[in-house]
Amino acid sequence: AILETLYACGLRVSELAGLDVDDIDFDGSYLVWFGKGSKQRLVRMPLGNIAQREVISHPGAVGVVPVTKEDEVVLVRQYRHPVGAYLLEIPAGKLDKDQESPDDCARRELKEEAGVEFKDLIELIKFHNSPGHSNELFHLYMAQVESIGEMSPEGDEEQDMERVIIPITVALQMIDDRQIVDAKSIIGLLMAARRLGIPS
Repeated sequence: AILETLYACGLRVSELAGLDVDDIDFDGSYLVWFGKGSKQRLVRMPLGNIAQREVISHPGAVGVVPVTKEDEVVLVRQYRHPVGAYLLEIPAGKLDKDQESPDDCARRELKEEAGVEFKDLIELIKFHNSPGHSNELFHLYMAQVESIGEMSPEGDEEQDMERVIIPITVALQMIDDRQIVDAKSIIGLLMAARRLGIPS
């Protein structure tokens, strides 16, 4: 019955033939299978009906709005392949190191991506980036910049990353002008401005 259900929901015959019990994960209200491509789940909804969902399992991520004493923000411009464009963003990264806390990840990402050293890290909010298809929990911080040094990018996608330092008021105007379109950065900049008492 399980194999029939999986086949009916799109799993290939070739994948069924090599399916192990370990390949099927019953996760609460989910029936999960791991095949080629994305992960699909049959989900029992609150009213009892069954729906098929594409789900991306994510370890979580952090983002930081680094603010200088002059109320400038340190942003990065990097190429984002899925949208085919360079985006201006707050420094951010995945929680993909073993046993790394969100605070430690924030410190690491600020150093790697923006060359920023800071003293205080203030948690602004935690939120789900795209709950329709991912379980990613995003931890958003603000940091008071102490010094700005050399960037130390890691990975191919960070090699052409550019650091951009602008007044937070300019960044807020760029949101209005649709020049900053990254969701985490919009949330972070608006919340940091509110925390600093800057009209947004």
